[in-house]
Amino acid sequence: MDALIARADAIRPLSELKKGKGPESSSNKTQPNAANSKGKAKAKESNDNDYTLQSISSRASIPKSLVNLPSSDPSSSKDAAASPKYTHIANKKLRDHLVHQHALSSTLSRTALDTQEGLLALAADDAGSIQLTDPLEKTWRLSQDQIQQSVGGEAARGRRELTFGPGEGAKRLKWTRNGRHLLFISGKGGSRVSSVDWLGGKVNCEVDLLAGSNFSGAGGNGAGGEGARDVTFLQDQSFFAVAQKRNVYVYDKDGVEVHRLGSVVDPLRVDFLPWHWLLVSITNTGHLSWTDTTTGTVISQHRTKLGPSHTLTQNTHTAVSYLGHQNGCVTLWTSNLPKPAVQILSHLGPVTSVSVNPHDGVGRYMASAGRDGKVKVWDCRNWKGVVREWSVRGGGDVELEWSQRGYLGVVAGGSVNVYHPPHITTPHVSGGAPPFYLTHPIPHRPLTSLRFEPFSDVCVVGHSRGLSSVIVPGAGEPQFDSLEADPFESSKQRREREVKGLLDKIQPDLISLDPSFVGKFDSSALSSSSQNSLVATAAQSLLDKKDKAKWGANVHVKQVGVDLPFARMKRVERLGVQGKLDVVTQSAASDDASDVSSDDDGDVKMKEINADDDSGGGKAEKEKKKLRGRNKSLKRYLRKQRKNVVDPQVLAVRAKVERMREEAKVRKMQAARQGEAGGEGERENKRKSALDRFRTGAGAGRR
Repeated sequence: MDALIARADAIRPLSELKKGKGPESSSNKTQPNAANSKGKAKAKESNDNDYTLQSISSRASIPKSLVNLPSSDPSSSKDAAASPKYTHIANKKLRDHLVHQHALSSTLSRTALDTQEGLLALAADDAGSIQLTDPLEKTWRLSQDQIQQSVGGEAARGRRELTFGPGEGAKRLKWTRNGRHLLFISGKGGSRVSSVDWLGGKVNCEVDLLAGSNFSGAGGNGAGGEGARDVTFLQDQSFFAVAQKRNVYVYDKDGVEVHRLGSVVDPLRVDFLPWHWLLVSITNTGHLSWTDTTTGTVISQHRTKLGPSHTLTQNTHTAVSYLGHQNGCVTLWTSNLPKPAVQILSHLGPVTSVSVNPHDGVGRYMASAGRDGKVKVWDCRNWKGVVREWSVRGGGDVELEWSQRGYLGVVAGGSVNVYHPPHITTPHVSGGAPPFYLTHPIPHRPLTSLRFEPFSDVCVVGHSRGLSSVIVPGAGEPQFDSLEADPFESSKQRREREVKGLLDKIQPDLISLDPSFVGKFDSSALSSSSQNSLVATAAQSLLDKKDKAKWGANVHVKQVGVDLPFARMKRVERLGVQGKLDVVTQSAASDDASDVSSDDDGDVKMKEINADDDSGGGKAEKEKKKLRGRNKSLKRYLRKQRKNVVDPQVLAVRAKVERMREEAKVRKMQAARQGEAGGEGERENKRKSALDRFRTGAGAGRR
């Protein structure tokens, strides 16, 4: 190698040309002493003429990766002077081994610190993003061709273009959790649903909904003639759900229909909760439902009362569903609450897109876009206002999506704009748009959807002519958990992960805005248990108070320690919690209820009990009943309507009425027996009346 470098025709440094002679070589000092001055002069002249050696030696350096490597000779290392010599050991072989071991351990301690610093730099927020050397440079000036030439080969393969026919572009996109498979709707009117292996570059299946058959040769489906509105994968790529005009249909990986959800009619959007195995759907009539995909049962169904919703997303940390409505409101829903947990007026027009930031792990920020041309970022911790707000250019609906590292992608007009996390989450007074991180124009309008690929720096955009992928450096999470989401998992690993997910399935009752309540003590339950009055729900407590006020101490109050959610309560319990319970039920036999206080029609009524009034009534209650306007005919009609209703509360009240009738009969019979045993002695002790003379005379006459 030295010979090759010496033969090269190196350019002499300019400083040497000005001086007229080259600098004295440092290697002359290491030359062996010659016996005569003639040999020394020849060696000096040969080193001075080696311009290649003089030009390289001052600029060459050892690579950093080889600097800290331990040397085989401990005496040649930098720490040789500081390392112990072990001179007290007589054995030379053992002494050399100990010196080498000490040098090796010290080197490893230094490299461990460097490795830790490298891992911290890799886990930083800006790891993998575009780094600028000049403050005047702008990252958004870089084109996709320049980025593709700069990144590695694996990342460069993410830049792809899928071209379809005119008007048959992709409309809705969904990725699997590991980011390997992509599901999208294409064709005119959403007539085709395709599932592709994005990393492998092959098509899993392609279902033609209008024709009632598929192109993969796996047979037909029963939902022919209905265009698709939304799609989503279930637990993995084995099954996917399609929201069609009539119902929600479930297909397998070959494109064969395996199930139809008849309870969901005219759906618009669908989404899947992976930790709860729930399929969430919103219909055109505004009904939001949660369906358990393991059993096929509907867990809960709520009426939003806000009309159809074309936006449905979820918070991956809390599993709360986010809906965007046509009146500009964004609502947060859980399966155990009949009303939205949070409702905000976000835009002055219909909401077109909602997304939650998954980077911080708790879903702290939410981004929303509307047809008023505004993009707003909200703080989900307090909902006290907009963190950042700006207007977008271009017409059409605005679509947005958060990446795994907190990058916000916005599709507006004919371009894709990506914003960096520090700028979009920092409050700004002027209300101007944050600076672009990347921008990429797409000529095929309209741009319909936007999705970031998990664990990759790729963003896929659907437009009128197909699919286009954009490389966004630093947008994807570089590290993944192979036990949760592995893009390179085998079929055996997929089966094991599916079984483990079934065993670890979370109950729908645990969906809440604050998931940290799990594992905490209920202070209200502890205080009530100390008084031996633990009840199931507020409705049950209300019923027990009314029973006590009606029948006194004869009523036995049940003590239940299981707290039921509102969605699983009976209708009577729901009315009791809402404060709308006025009549509980009808007694089984209203004609013979002489010992039970009831009205003429046999309706057993519960009186309202105030905390400070034990009498069970009041002027306000009387006025409320007076304004109700129920006459006998209306009561008779309601009684007939309730005859066929069988409810646990109805059976309980009927049993109480029967028990009290039996107790009244027993008391009457005991009183009669005591009267016969007393005989005439008791009659004499009674007070005499004026009619006793006739009764006595009649008795004497008969005798």
